[in-house]
Parts: sequence; structure tokens; C-alpha cells
Amino acid sequence: MDMDVGRDMPAVLVVMGVVQLAKALGFPSRFSGLLAVALGLVISLGYTYFSETPWFTTLIRGLAVGLSATGLYSTVKHVLGR
Repeated sequence: MDMDVGRDMPAVLVVMGVVQLAKALGFPSRFSGLLAVALGLVISLGYTYFSETPWFTTLIRGLAVGLSATGLYSTVKHVLGR
């Protein structure tokens, strides 16, 4: 499976933005990781609908996007001390 950084990195940023928006609208923070993974899967599955990517690759890519968004946010949060 080859990760397309040109597509996957913007997806990580979109997931982070949507999760932050959801939290600002009252979504519980403790479930933000689950929301990020779910959004990563949805974005990846949506992309696969219009391409010929195998479903297994799509699921792994979606998990990677969601978990990356969660990890990136968590890392920045700890570095900034918030």
C-alpha cells in the first residue's frame, strides 16, 4: 500500500478542523479521537467510491488518517502546554 502524501496530509488537516469545530459546537472532548477515526474512514471511503482502490487499502488509509489527526493534535497540545 502506498500512501499518497499529496492527498492524505490535507485529509488529516480536514479531519483535525472538523473535530475542532465539532468540539466548539458541544461535542464531548473525550470522544474526539473516535470522531477523528470515523471521519478518516468516511473521507477515505468517499474517495474510494470514485476510484478503483481496494477496500482493505481504503480502510487502512482511513484509519491512518484518523489516527494521524488525533496524534498530531495531541502532540501539538502537549508541546504548547495546553
